[in-house]
Amino acid sequence: MLRHAARRLATRAAASRSSSRALSTAGVPAEAADDSAFVEAWKKVAPNIEAPATPISLMQPRPPIPAAIPSKLTVNFVLPYKSEIANKEVDMVIVPATTGQMGVLPGHVATIAELKPGVLSVHEGNDITKYFVSSGFAFVHANSIADIVAVEAVPLDQIDPALVQQGLAEFNSKLGSASTDLEKAEAQIGVDVHSALNAALAG
Repeated sequence: MLRHAARRLATRAAASRSSSRALSTAGVPAEAADDSAFVEAWKKVAPNIEAPATPISLMQPRPPIPAAIPSKLTVNFVLPYKSEIANKEVDMVIVPATTGQMGVLPGHVATIAELKPGVLSVHEGNDITKYFVSSGFAFVHANSIADIVAVEAVPLDQIDPALVQQGLAEFNSKLGSASTDLEKAEAQIGVDVHSALNAALAG
C-alpha cells in the first residue's frame, strides 16, 4: 500500500514539474510597458476625459539579458533626496547585506538583498569609493545592472571618528538608563548604528 502511494506521489510530482512555468526571466523578451487595459477601462467610465498617466506608462522597457557576461557592472545608487551614482560601469560593488557582506560582479544571479548599517564599496579599477549606509535594499538584475537604494548614506572619508565615539557613548548611556521598551529600542538602534560606524572606520 505504501509502495503504491509513493508511486502516485512521484507521478504527480513529475507532472507538476513538467507543467510548471519557469521562474527565470532569462527567456522573457524585453517588452515596452503597456497600460492599455487601464486606458480601455478609463474610456468606458469617462470617455470625454483623457486617461491620466500611470507609473507603468513611465517605465522604460526592460533591457535584454546579454548573451555573454559583460565585462562591467552597471550601478545605480540612489537616496531619497538625490542620485549618488547613475548608470556607472564598475568592476564590482560590495554591499552590507543583512546576511553578510555580498560582492556583486557582472553576471551575478538576480537577487534582492536587504541592507544593514555598514560599508558599501564601489570598485572601479584601482579606485575604491566607500560609503556608510544606514539601511536599504540592493536589487541585482540578471542583465548585470545593480540598483542600490539607501535611506541614508555618507562617504566614509567624511565621517568624524570623534563624533562617532561620542555618539556611541551617549547611546550606551541612554540604553543603560532606559525605562520603557520604546526608549530601549531607540537607544539600541543608536548603539547598533554607531557600533557599525566605528567598525567601518576601524576596518
